[in-house]
Amino acid sequence: MATPALDKMSLKELMDLETRVKKAIATARDRERSNLKSKIDQIVANAGLSREEMAELYGFAKGRGGRKGGKVAPKYRNPDNKIETWTGRGRQPLWLVARLKKGGKLVDFAI
Repeated sequence: MATPALDKMSLKELMDLETRVKKAIATARDRERSNLKSKIDQIVANAGLSREEMAELYGFAKGRGGRKGGKVAPKYRNPDNKIETWTGRGRQPLWLVARLKKGGKLVDFAI
């Protein structure tokens, strides 16, 4: 492939070339991914596994891993202020720490 004389090209020609190169790179990347996916699917099929089994094997299956932002039901409640609750995860809230220091037991605050 002939190398264009970049130093002789105008700014517009260089910008057009840049645009074409970016499109060509994106197309080549998509083609490579597609080819790789086909090869992987063929290897998985030859091994007698499904995609889901492979995903599970490598830890990519749906539902795995931490779910950030999920709600957890409270397990403990402040008897003096019913709004104050604690799920049992993370640091103990100050109201619970104070009550435990006074001799209370954790089970006393269970919901």
